[in-house]
Amino acid sequence: MLSMFSVIFGDSFGDGDAEAAGVNAARFFLPGMVAAGVMLTSFQSMALSVAIERDDGTLKRLRSTPMPPVAYFLGKVGLVASTSLAQFALLIAVAKLGFGVQLPGDAGSWATFVWVFLLGVASGTVLGIAFASLASSSRSVGAIVIAPTLILQFISGVYFAFTDLPEWLKQVASLFPLKWIAQGMRSVFFPDDWQTREMAGTKEHGRTSLVLAVWLVAGLVVCARTFRWTKRGTT
Repeated sequence: MLSMFSVIFGDSFGDGDAEAAGVNAARFFLPGMVAAGVMLTSFQSMALSVAIERDDGTLKRLRSTPMPPVAYFLGKVGLVASTSLAQFALLIAVAKLGFGVQLPGDAGSWATFVWVFLLGVASGTVLGIAFASLASSSRSVGAIVIAPTLILQFISGVYFAFTDLPEWLKQVASLFPLKWIAQGMRSVFFPDDWQTREMAGTKEHGRTSLVLAVWLVAGLVVCARTFRWTKRGTT
């Protein structure tokens, strides 16, 4: 783990781009913080909470009630969405009132925010539920969830300019949802001319929606095949 972080930090703190006019530090970090909030609240929190609920018998008790299983999953998505929205509202308030960050003034940008946010929440939630099935217990789930999530934050344009990362890290990050959520949020909160700083030189809304949709479907398939209401070895 330490060696991996050494590689990431060593390659990332290279020749960073100069801060462009109209984008102060607070505005620069805002899209990444929003994306990280979505992923942490959906993927990481969901994986941890589902594993705990399975271990303490909550899921077993829910299964014995008349409530259909789909209601449980929809409830989890709703919980993540409401929590993420509350975090976003607080973050926006601090950015605007505390640091004078310029927010989008057109409906198109906010429409982009909505679909990126919803796809990010949905894909992160189902992936978190699916990931919870990989752990043998709630005590071990943290090791397989927190570390990968933390690493992805460092290579997905959350804490550093994505253009400052080495090419091989960009390619690795592009395989996972967080990079695309962050890119989608940058297209919302950054000026239009900043799209040239992306890997393809454009906002890539089509590819962003496709990648997140693929992860959503993949997560649903894995959930359907691996989800367990009880701990391993019990009925």
